[in-house]
Amino acid sequence: MPKFSRISIRRAFTLVEILIVVVILGILAAIVVPQFASATQDSKAGNLKSQLGTLQRQIELYRAKNNGYPTFDTGWGTESEPDTLVGGQYIKMAPVNAAWPDASAPERFAITTTTGAGERGHVDFGWVWNEADLTLYASYFDEDAGVVTALAED
Repeated sequence: MPKFSRISIRRAFTLVEILIVVVILGILAAIVVPQFASATQDSKAGNLKSQLGTLQRQIELYRAKNNGYPTFDTGWGTESEPDTLVGGQYIKMAPVNAAWPDASAPERFAITTTTGAGERGHVDFGWVWNEADLTLYASYFDEDAGVVTALAED
């Protein structure tokens, strides 16, 4: 007569094994997630640098064709206003400031004009045209460092 031995068959993971896997996944997530957050900020900064360059070139093109810079009195303008950037041959629509903290706020499209030297941002406008140095700036973006910041005036 054959002898039967008792063999235990495991069909599930133990609680300790599951906890070890959860801890390992938590450690991996803690390492990977900050890298993605940094990539998002880098992407916004790259987008703004490119956008500022394009907009500055369009403003210079406007100056060359019209013997003066746009006034931005009515913002970026509309198709019905001939002396503005929007609607003409310069830009199709008002640009979005990707660094603006509230992605749904209409201020991220807005532009204002300033005459103070060194003024590079505004808490109520996504864009600032500085007449003192004839340069367009994006609020919440440090153009020198090329980074998105928490301060509008950078």
